[in-house]
Amino acid sequence: MRAAYASAFDADNPLAALAVGDRPEPTHPQDDWVTVQVRASSLNHHDLWSLRGVGLTAGQLPMILGCDAVGTDPDGNEVVIYPVVPTPGDPRGVSILSEHYQGTFAERVAVPRMNLLPLPDGLSATDAACLPTAWLTAWRMLTTKGRVADGESVLVQGAGGGVATAAVALGVALGKRVYATSRDAAKRERIAELGATALEPGARLPERVDVVIETVGAATFDHSLKSAAPTARIVVSGATSGHEPKINLRRVFAMQLEILGTSMGTPDELTELLAFCAEHEVRPVVDRVVPFSEISEAFARLHSGDVFGKVVVDHTA
Repeated sequence: MRAAYASAFDADNPLAALAVGDRPEPTHPQDDWVTVQVRASSLNHHDLWSLRGVGLTAGQLPMILGCDAVGTDPDGNEVVIYPVVPTPGDPRGVSILSEHYQGTFAERVAVPRMNLLPLPDGLSATDAACLPTAWLTAWRMLTTKGRVADGESVLVQGAGGGVATAAVALGVALGKRVYATSRDAAKRERIAELGATALEPGARLPERVDVVIETVGAATFDHSLKSAAPTARIVVSGATSGHEPKINLRRVFAMQLEILGTSMGTPDELTELLAFCAEHEVRPVVDRVVPFSEISEAFARLHSGDVFGKVVVDHTA
């Protein structure tokens, strides 16, 4: 079957480690696994990190990349794949598809049957394929961790990438006042079109916020601390600009701030997210949809840093 996979590692030029070609059909490590015919998938920065050699070893190569997918199960049902798989050999006890088990950038993928969720009416395969990683992470950051229901305002740092842009769209859909930063003027215009107040990085907000969504790290963390209201939650799921920011602990304890880490979400949270998007007609922000034959170009687009929202792959085109 045709697949896109890591054939090697290249920390400086991850695109050089990407291969597209024939790979063996999926195998089932346990009896409760099934094979899904993939209809749509989407890219994440996780895929680029894998090509750099982060989270993988040479002994695991070649590894089919991709965490997210929508497809058809053996009974003909349209399903969304929850990408977190029980993995006894991993220190976390779980892993994401394309870490220990082959990923979704292929004609078919094997997953535990319990990882299959029904595709809701009203959501297309290409839209739903955006949700299981970036959008699920943003949903958990806002709801479970950030407890946004208890607040009225949200700051999203570094909007433009998958998680941050999802947090903007979801925060607005949840009826909150959303502020979002970006260095790029064009992206700030796109953020404003989503219903948020767009600001340059480090800009003073009109108010201190109840929830801060942090995926940038060192470059923005001091601004996140200064922008947080008393008892606010700063929720962290990434550190693209560096993972060791300076933290003013006096501000943390004086303002009684919570700094919370998170990654991905649960199957129940993904079910809630799918239902919320279908019921409220929330659609993922999509940078572009490309056919599988152009998946190398999709990786190049993501690597360029010019994306706004998700890059989606249509496996049926």
